[in-house]
Amino acid sequence: MSFEVEGKLHKVFETESKTQTFQAREFVIEIGDGNYPQFVKFQLTQDRCALIDSFDTGQQIKVFFDLRGREWNEKYF
Repeated sequence: MSFEVEGKLHKVFETESKTQTFQAREFVIEIGDGNYPQFVKFQLTQDRCALIDSFDTGQQIKVFFDLRGREWNEKYF
């Protein structure tokens, strides 16, 4: 199931190597105006980590994403 959201790019984190074969990079966008904006964090993985490089903090962006979840040792991610 695919979703999309628009917001202002708030923060971009460095790419992290989680293992020798897996890397991830997170970024935060600000959604909404007024008194209570929402800050939503997204994660890019593997070859998609560089996709955020062409955007600047404060720039309006549109993010297309899938929601995923799984259980591991009775914890949910």
